[in-house]
Order: sequence, then C-alpha cells, then structure tokens
Amino acid sequence: MSPSPVSFRHLQRLTDDTGMLEHALGIIPRRKEGYSTDDQARALWTCLEWLDRVEGAEARILYDLTDTYLSFLQWVQRENGHFHNNIAFDRMPEDETPSDDCLGRCLWASALALVKLQDKSRTIAAQDLFEKALPRVSGMQYPRGQAYALAAVALLIHSGRPPGLMPVAESLAVRLLGSYRRHAKPGWHWYEPVLSYSNGVLPWGLLCAYEVMEREDILAVAKESLDFLIRMSVNERGQIRPVGNRGWCAPGHRAQWDQQPVDVMKLLLAVSKAYEITGDSGYADIARRCRDWFYGDNDAGALMIDAEEGACCDGLGEDGPNLNKGAESTIAFLLTEALYRKLADIHS
Repeated sequence: MSPSPVSFRHLQRLTDDTGMLEHALGIIPRRKEGYSTDDQARALWTCLEWLDRVEGAEARILYDLTDTYLSFLQWVQRENGHFHNNIAFDRMPEDETPSDDCLGRCLWASALALVKLQDKSRTIAAQDLFEKALPRVSGMQYPRGQAYALAAVALLIHSGRPPGLMPVAESLAVRLLGSYRRHAKPGWHWYEPVLSYSNGVLPWGLLCAYEVMEREDILAVAKESLDFLIRMSVNERGQIRPVGNRGWCAPGHRAQWDQQPVDVMKLLLAVSKAYEITGDSGYADIARRCRDWFYGDNDAGALMIDAEEGACCDGLGEDGPNLNKGAESTIAFLLTEALYRKLADIHS
C-alpha cells in the first residue's frame, strides 16, 4: 500500500489555544472532557516526526501546534519536576496521583524536541522541561514510564547531549530487565503477569538502550519479549490483532475486543526500531501489517481512519469501529504513518 496524503485538519480541530482536547463526539471536540497532558506529549511527538517530512504551509501549521504543546507542558510541570496530567476545560487541575507514564511521555517528547528542533528559542523550553523532570526518574516504579524515560535518555546520549546521562540509562535498563526476569517464564516472555496496554513501549525502550549501551543481554531480552508480543498480536489470518482492553491477556486468556489504535502504533514503534537495529525484514513486515490495520486489514475488515480529516476511530469492537475520533487514536494514526514512512525510507 503506497503512502497517501496525510491531513492535520483533525489535529488542528482538537487543539485550541490551551492544548489538545482529549475526547470527541464523532469529530467534534468534547470540551467538557478537558485536556490530558499525555495527549500533549504525544501530539508534540507527532508534530516533531512530521516536521521532517513536510514544508511550507504544513510546516508552519506544525510549528504553531508544537509551540502550543510545549507551552502546555511548561504550564503543567510542577516545581518538583512532575507533570499534572488531567486538566479541566476551565484550566483547573483535577485531583490525581502523579503518573509515571505521563512523566515518561513528557521526558520522551521533550528529549525529541531537543534533538529535532533547530530553533534555540524553542529548544530552550524543551531543555528546561527535561532538566526539571530528570531527577524524578529515580522514583519511577512502573515499567512503561521507565521505558519512555530510558528511550529519552538513550536518544540524548546518542545525540551527544547533555553529558552524564549514561548512569541514568544503566539504572533504568536494570529496572526493566529486573521486571522481565521476575515475571518471564516458559511460554510467557513478558515484564508483567498481564499483557495490557501500550505493550510495545517496553521492548522499544530496551532496544533504544541497546543502541547506546551495546549490551547483548539487553538486546536478547528486547527481542525475546518483542517476538512474544508479535505472536500474541497476530490472528490466524496473519492480521494484526492487538490485545483487547476488555479483559487484557494473561496465560490461558486473551481478550479480542476492544482493540485500541495506540496499541497498534506501539507495536509498530517497537518493530521499526528492531528492524533498524537487526535488519531482520520480518520486523519490517509486521510494521506494514500494523499500518494496514488502520486501513481495514483487521478482524472486522473495517476502515479505521478518515484520511481527508487525518482522524482515527477510538477503537475496534465486534460491532465495528467506535466512531468517536479523540486525541489518542488520531495521534496513533498520524504517528503510525510517520514512523512507517521513516521505516520505508530505510527499507528501500
């Protein structure tokens, strides 16, 4: 399937002068649901990936959106470096417990901005975000946040800035490897007792670490867990079938519905990195199938996207797609397209 034009119309529709609204009814933003900092970090990541591939008016749109998302992250970062995740439409923070996942996503987005943005007047904001958040890494307890943070630190080490990050990477890698060794057993090659959401981020984090640490034990665990995730994410016809969020997956049980676009994107993220490192074309083939899932090559044979709007349905159930097109799913589609095209450039 050849690349088609990508629209940022829905990304703009969901974004106001504060940030990206979390939910939509159809394609209409639901203001009363407010904002999620997770989505601002994901949206910033999306803009940064696409800035490599567009120019002119589209680039100006993405730079304006980048500024909005960076500003949001600055606003919600606390004095201790953590980020408040849930914000009501009236800009009031909602009650919550600090989230490792949110912290990790913000670290990744700010590190990527530091590397990809050339304008110092923008990178100063990204650097401030990252430096304030970095001390919080030592207190992370959950593996997805650790994986994001590990990927962020590895990216900056690879880019040569700032110095002194290798001990942080080593500590995070040890913790992820420890999670794997505690839970992995014959027939269950995973970091937790359950396969739940955004699973691909875990092997991806270790693959990013391998690029700068070159430890064979890290690569072995990353590949073993990724290959297990692939086996658990393909149906009998060879189509991508992400673990359903209506029950998740544990030994002896696997939910088929509801399938989430973000889980497909995270699998593509991991296999793309695995292909970059190993050159194994099997990983590139899984990436293609992940992209095809959005275009209807899935359990329901359902088109998940509105290409003219650049929007994506919120999930796939046995009755078909959820026609609401909120932030997470739309970002998942746009990131999938950007990451797949980057992989295609390498593969060609």
